[in-house]
Amino acid sequence: MQLEFHQVDAFSNRPFAGNPAMVYRLDRWLSDALMQQIAAEHNLAETAFLVKEGSAWHIRWFTPLAEVPLCGHATLASAYVLFELYAEAGEIIDFICLSGALRVSREADRLVLDFPVRRAGPCELIAQVEQAMGMPVQALLALQGPQGIQELLVVLPSEAAVRGFQPNLPALAELPGLGVLITAPGERHDFVSRYFAPAIGINEDPVTGSTHCMLTPYWAERLGKTQLSAYQCSARGGELHCRLEGERVKIAGQAVLVASGRLCLSEDGGRG
Repeated sequence: MQLEFHQVDAFSNRPFAGNPAMVYRLDRWLSDALMQQIAAEHNLAETAFLVKEGSAWHIRWFTPLAEVPLCGHATLASAYVLFELYAEAGEIIDFICLSGALRVSREADRLVLDFPVRRAGPCELIAQVEQAMGMPVQALLALQGPQGIQELLVVLPSEAAVRGFQPNLPALAELPGLGVLITAPGERHDFVSRYFAPAIGINEDPVTGSTHCMLTPYWAERLGKTQLSAYQCSARGGELHCRLEGERVKIAGQAVLVASGRLCLSEDGGRG
């Protein structure tokens, strides 16, 4: 059995920047175990799998270690693949996932994610987080999920503090939730951020669309504006254009194809 894959750099208009994602358009679902093995084989932050269900595409995302409930950059990459490589009709693609309904539309040279707002609330683990980070923080919030804390949102005083942060990855992996998001006001953008999720196999994610579902409402309230420019200042870097619309967040960016190929599997699902 052979499966086509496509690697796309999302939130970038040039190769080797933004966040790489692998995309598989499937006729039917593979087993969860096999999809996890494939994601581990590619060893990117996210591998997306798509299956058409009615008029929408069911999308699932896997890190090298685990399935996750929401991923922005791999959704952007998936929409790019469907539009540009499989000639998906129209200007809008509807997705369904563990986090509900998502939508991606084309606007000029950008793809626009339509995601649900994810509001983080107060968190009392400041001492534990400061110890893991090795530095004081201005504020700490947490996004709650069905099983408790899902993400930690850490506010630092400046862009320089975000850029200069040197993570103790084993210590961050011991904190509750999937990952740790750090953010501050930007110098040339409204806000900047970085995201670390070593507990699920992502030491630092280059550009994380889904975290901007938390960042956008947070900074919109503090800056008094609903349209914001954002920059994720990882080594690869990525620019995002965010807009708060009620309980939805619009996140716009570009994408570029960098590789396509075929995965060869034996009849029992193992690699050939």
